[in-house]
Amino acid sequence: MILGHRNPIVTEAVVNAIRDLGTCFGLPYELEIEAAQKVVDAVPGIEMVRFTNSGSEAVGSAIRISRAVTKRRLIVRFEGHYHGWQDTVYWSNHVDPVAAGDPSKPRPIPSGPGVPIELEDTLIVLSWNDPESFIKVMAERGHEVAAVITEPAVLNTGCIMPLPGYLELLRSETKKYGALLIFDEVITGFRFSRGGAQEWFGVTPDLTTLAKGLGGGFPVAAIGGSKEVMSIIAEGRYSHSGTYNANVIQCAAVSATMDILATPGIYERQRTLGFRLADGLSKIANEVGIPVIVEGIGTAFQMWFSDKPIHNWREADKYASEEMFTRWYREMLQRGVLFHPNHLENLFVSLVHTDEDIDKTLEAAQGALSAIAKNL
Repeated sequence: MILGHRNPIVTEAVVNAIRDLGTCFGLPYELEIEAAQKVVDAVPGIEMVRFTNSGSEAVGSAIRISRAVTKRRLIVRFEGHYHGWQDTVYWSNHVDPVAAGDPSKPRPIPSGPGVPIELEDTLIVLSWNDPESFIKVMAERGHEVAAVITEPAVLNTGCIMPLPGYLELLRSETKKYGALLIFDEVITGFRFSRGGAQEWFGVTPDLTTLAKGLGGGFPVAAIGGSKEVMSIIAEGRYSHSGTYNANVIQCAAVSATMDILATPGIYERQRTLGFRLADGLSKIANEVGIPVIVEGIGTAFQMWFSDKPIHNWREADKYASEEMFTRWYREMLQRGVLFHPNHLENLFVSLVHTDEDIDKTLEAAQGALSAIAKNL
């Protein structure tokens, strides 16, 4: 909900589109092209784009496209990242470190029942922010790898930022071995900047998946990438079909949302508020003697109750206190501030939050963290 709930501009655009056009066509139409062009204009790694209905669908398409283009089958993914519920990638999300074994070469573990174990040999799972393990795997099997898929910043495990040079390494190694690099920007897309995390970090992938912020609260997702890769769809060599793909509701929402996000200065204001909140939380915790690490970029971050930095899922599992986060959540809720109760989720600052909202949140945090400190 990057635009907040019930954004009036987006809502009006959707209502007008339904009234004037309908809801769903079996052919391309002008509004679809308009929405697609705005996404292409915004995101550096997208020259061609297709709309679909959920992040899971977008990721599934990205995986299959990468295999079709490279004529390879191996996918490299990372522990702690979530790429949707499809069998090909629903592995090793918040995995038991004991079951997964050696962190330099973890065993793929299905993230739930019903995932065929036979798919294990189509995956290589690695620990994130570990350059040595990645280089070693690519040297050994890089010529078999169809794609490396990653969140450019891990927002499915609290918030874990890439170490300096890590995304650049993923980019250079995939190019070296002819594999594709997929950025799953379902969460980071339009959060970090108008061009997503890839614009923020200055690293351009071959394929990008988008959702959530794309439609300003309406259900829509997209898969986009370079013309070289995406032309496999345009030329009819790969089928990306779906009854509700690029429906009128989606495209109206996307077009209106993209217009709002193109407003000059809008992200600078949002980041300023976010950094004020993040810095304020860190300062309050330090003053009352509670060790925390606040990690993120302001628009999206998490407060880890840890005295050690978090670089990957295993460190989050080992060092970040779920019990302390839960206490903080409950204290904040009693003071009128609501956020996700899971310490592996995030704190987001939307475009409708105000200085007054930040002031009230920090005031509540002062009381909440002080109360926790008294009972340690």
